[in-house]
Formats: sequence, C-alpha cells, structure tokens
Amino acid sequence: MIKKEAPVAKKIKKELVIHEDIRIDNYYWLNDRDNPEVISYLKSENEFYNGMTAHTKPFQEELFKEMKGRIKEDDSSVPYKLNGYWYKTRYETGREYPIYSRFKDTMESPEEIMFNGNEMAKGHDYFSMGGIAVSPDNTLAIFGVDTVSRREYVLRVKNLETGEIFDDRIENTTGGGVWANDNKTFFYTKKNTVTLRSDKIYKHILGTPTSEDELVFHEEDDTFSTFVYKTKSKKYIVIGSYSTLTSEFQIMSLERPEEGFRTFSPRVRGVEYSILHYGESFFVLTNKNGATNFKLMKVGEENTEADYWEEFIEHREHVLLEDVDIFKDYYVLSERENGLNRIRIVRWDGSESYDLPFNSETYTAHVGNNRDFNTNILRYSYNSLTTPSSVIDFNMTTKEERIMKEQEVLGGKFDKNNYIENRLWAVARDGVKIPISLVRHKNTKLSKDTPLLQYAYGSYGYTIDPYFSTVRLSLLDRGFVYAIAHIRGGEYLGRKWYEDGKLLKKKNTFTDFIDCSKFLIDQKITDSSHLYAMGGSAGGLLMGAIVNMAPELYNGIIASVPFVDVVTTMLDDSIPLTTGEYDEWGNPNEVAYYNYMKSYSPYDNVRKQDYPNMFVTTGLHDSQVQYFEPAKWVAKLRELKKNNKLLFLDTNMEAGHGGASGRFEALREAAKEYAFLLDLERKIVL
Repeated sequence: MIKKEAPVAKKIKKELVIHEDIRIDNYYWLNDRDNPEVISYLKSENEFYNGMTAHTKPFQEELFKEMKGRIKEDDSSVPYKLNGYWYKTRYETGREYPIYSRFKDTMESPEEIMFNGNEMAKGHDYFSMGGIAVSPDNTLAIFGVDTVSRREYVLRVKNLETGEIFDDRIENTTGGGVWANDNKTFFYTKKNTVTLRSDKIYKHILGTPTSEDELVFHEEDDTFSTFVYKTKSKKYIVIGSYSTLTSEFQIMSLERPEEGFRTFSPRVRGVEYSILHYGESFFVLTNKNGATNFKLMKVGEENTEADYWEEFIEHREHVLLEDVDIFKDYYVLSERENGLNRIRIVRWDGSESYDLPFNSETYTAHVGNNRDFNTNILRYSYNSLTTPSSVIDFNMTTKEERIMKEQEVLGGKFDKNNYIENRLWAVARDGVKIPISLVRHKNTKLSKDTPLLQYAYGSYGYTIDPYFSTVRLSLLDRGFVYAIAHIRGGEYLGRKWYEDGKLLKKKNTFTDFIDCSKFLIDQKITDSSHLYAMGGSAGGLLMGAIVNMAPELYNGIIASVPFVDVVTTMLDDSIPLTTGEYDEWGNPNEVAYYNYMKSYSPYDNVRKQDYPNMFVTTGLHDSQVQYFEPAKWVAKLRELKKNNKLLFLDTNMEAGHGGASGRFEALREAAKEYAFLLDLERKIVL
C-alpha cells in the first residue's frame, strides 16, 4: 500500500534541566529502541518516504544499474609484500564482499585464499571484517567480524595452513590484534559495552580461556580512547591513548618483553604526539611548544620523555606536517600547503631531498600501503575531481615511477576531458578566504539555472580532499555542478583552520558554508532555487545548522546520519563516544559551552519558518550518531515547518553509521539520494 500522508509523532513532554535552564523535548520518548511504538513510528516514516517517492523507484533502479555499470566487478587491489608473502584483496563478478588472498614469494605462486567474505556473510543482513593480522611465522591470522553494524567485532583466529578456526573467541573488540614474536600471544583492544569507548588492552595466549586474559592497560579517563600496534621496525609493541587534544604512548620492547610496558612521555593536556621507530631512535610528530602545524623530533630509545626530544624538522607557519613514513634509506613527509598535498622524499644521510611533482590546480595525493621497511619503492595514490585514482610505485633512488593500477570506469562513456575542475575562493563574513573545489561536465553552462550540489564536513580536523567518484558522474552527466566547500573545522589550510572551527568557534563552520553558498549564487554559478547541500554525521550537524540559519538559500538538503541533538547527546555520558567529544564540541556541563552549544544545536533551534526540501537518513543500529537524533529532528521539523516542501526520514532497519555493508548495496543508498535531487530538478527521464 502506498502511504502519502506524513506520520505525526506523538508528543510526550519531557523537561531537561541544567544550569537553571529548562529545555522541553516532546520527542525524547523516541530514544527507546525497545519500545514497539518507536519501531512502528520509524516504519511509518519509511512507508511515507516510499509512498511519496514511488514514482522515482524505476529511476532509482536505473541509477543503481548505471552506477554499478561503471564499476569493475572482478576488481582487485595492488598486491603488497610482507614477510615473504604478497597480499591482495579481490572481488568476483556479482559478489558483494572481498576475498583476501596471498601468494608465497612471488605472484606466480598458487593463490592461498585466507578469507572469503561472501561465504562468511551468508545468513547475515550486515557483515564487516575487521583488520587481518598474520602471525610472524605466517601460519595464523587474527580477524574480526561485525554482523550488527555497531563496530563491535568478535575476534577469532584461523590456521591459514589447515583452515581451522580456533575455539578462541573474544567479543566486543575494535576488530584487530597485534602479535608478539612467539606466534601464540597477541594484544587486542576491548570496548566499553555501554559507551563503546575503546578503553582496555588485553593480552591473550592461544588456547587459554579469554576469562584468563591479562589486562595490560586500562584507560580510565573517559575522555580518552586507546589502541595497540607494532612498529614498522617490528621491535616494539605500542599502546596509544588519545583524546581530541592530547595523546600518550607506552612501549614494550619485543626483544625484552619481560620488562613490560613503560610510558614513552606522560600526557600533557593540549600536547599531541605520535611515534615511529628507526634504528636506535624514535621520531616524534608533535605540536609541542606551540607547533600548531606540527614538527618532527628525535629521541633515543632509553630516555624518551619530552625533555629529551631534539628538533629534527622545525615547525613551519604555512606548511602542515601531516604524517611521516620511514624506510631503510629514506623518510617520506606528507605535507599540506595552501590546501594541496605534498609528498617530500629525504635520504637519511641528508644527501638528497625532493618533492614529487604535482602540477594540477586541485588534486589529492596520499602515501599508500608501504609495509616493507627494506625497500626503495614508495607506493602512493593520485586522483582529482576529474582524474580516476592511480596507484603508483615510485623508485626513490632512480626516480622512475610505475603505474600499478588505474581505476577503470566502465560503461564506455567516460572521458576525463569531458569534465572541468577548478578551485575558487569565497570571502567569509569575517574576511577569511574559503576555498571551494568544483567539477562539472564541459557542456554544463554556468548560470542561475544551473543545479549545484554543495558538500562539506567541517569537523575533527578531517579534510575532504577533491577526490574522484564514479558515482558522482550520474549527477555531472545530468547537468549538476559538484562543489566541495573546504570550510573551517577541517585542516585543508592547516591546523589553525581546524582550531578556528571547533569549540567556541564552531559557528565559523556553519557561516563559512553559508557564505560559500552566497558566493556561488553571487557569481551566477547557481541560484537558491537550484542550490542543494549535503553532509553526513558531523556534516549532518552542518546541514541542520544551515537550514535553521539560512533556509532560503537552498532548494534541497540531504542529511545523512546527522548529529543534530547536540546538547542532549553531549550531556549524556552513557551514549557511545560522548565523553571523548568534549574537546571537539565542549562539555555542556560547563555553562559557557552549554549556552554556546544550545545556540546552534539544530534540534534545539528548529522554529516556525519555511524549510527546504529535506531527505534525512539514519540506521537503527548506528553507534556513532544514534538513530533517535534524526528521528526526533524530523518529528520536530514536521511540527513547526510552515511550508509544504518535502521532508523524508529513511531508516535502514539493519544497518549502522556506515550504511549498507555490501559494495553494491551501498550504491542503492546513493541512488536514493540522487533521485531525490534529480526529481526536485525535474531531471528524471525514463
């Protein structure tokens, strides 16, 4: 039955009181996923969405087939070498999940299939594998499986020679493990069952009951999370603790494991650092002493505290040092200047240093999977808004490069020369210049009648680089312009760009996006009747903020798994991940942060006004942004919005934060979003 009457959520008044301030939440009851009425309401919203968009279903299927048709179904990764084996991941035609395999010594050796995701996923609505860790003697593999979509993985161990799955079963982990050198002991990270915070590191010995596992480290500060890994030199096991602003590490020598773990350098609030081991030294990437864009320090293996760190690469005001990769004869710096990636190669002996040449106006280049320490080959990837991704092996000695793989765009229609990419700079209301990366088909003329989709994220210092997407072609080929607004809250223009878009400066993120929209309209690249905005998770918060602040600028909004009930969520430390977010958003138990947060929280600021057409998505099992945030938001929008524009809530009743788990099923979600936009533009042609 087609349902075309919008559901109305019942109202149950709940007073939320703190700092002598009262907020009324009439839809708080939707927080209870075990309440049958909640499930019934979510299903009624799904029925309404499906009913109202029934006319687009054939087009959604056409889009899905079109998107799928561009993907090479029997695809595989570029193999990498580790400890005498070549490893690769491949897909088979028509199958949703990857197959993980390896080859001994050379790629001409017989293929050994370690894991077939398609077989493992049978009987599950959702399936995801965690990290695979092969033992030092190459015979065993730790692997994690999540069949719920809450990023809680069950760890198992497989004998790669016999195929036997051991009885050892460890629940509620982050999905990976780290082997010691004895091929029977490994370390893993467990999550708090309520908050899902990664808070404990355990040591497990194969064949022993998990109840006897030794607790190696407990991160008791609930604003921190923890993890464990092995250095590339294979000489140390490292336990890391991190919050948004602060980090700390502990190290254990694998040559002297009886000494246990010791603190590398004690945590100091506001000081971030990460460590790499090379030779008889550690290298420390840190923001210590005001190094906003980070610098590289060096210290010996014994006295590793910060007082002993010596400068190796100085801090630079206009260059963000993002990462360092270490090889036997070279180290490689991943840097960002003026928003663009830079890869710098330096010999340890100081005899040579140079940058890889990238000459485009806007592009993305990242150091790739470089597991082998004793090599002069650097693997990196390159792509842009118009250029499909390439995986390149670069010989750091001869400077010769070999393209190992170029992303194939099937279907016979794609030609990169048919698309135009460029970068523009909008001026924000406070005078700061905001970069925007754009791409369009060369036949798309720019005018006030041109449809444009503006995308951004803008939180956690996460940078949305201008990347290639085969899915996006379905919009570009139908006359859309696609724009990425590199707003404050990310790190596109350095660490300060992030600092100026968080905590008590968070509103810069929202006003930057709005000012980019106004710029695009002023430049007659589009108009408010053809401008659309899209963001997910924290980017969904961005969507919620801009529709409250400037709804008149947009014809449509797509908000995926949006974080919109900011105040209530940040006041509830039982909700997964909340306490670790205080350094990003502020702690609303402090009145200054509470008042600021309340002033922009999308749910708290819904009011009686016109709103754009809106498509909101969520997952019932989402552990990052709980389903009830978008559900409550949509219910309140339905109550208060004054116009009759579309408002849809589509809840995936099986999935979590990342949506559907199969590589093709995820395309169906993209097809829904694009059909929503193209229907509003009346561009659906069957």
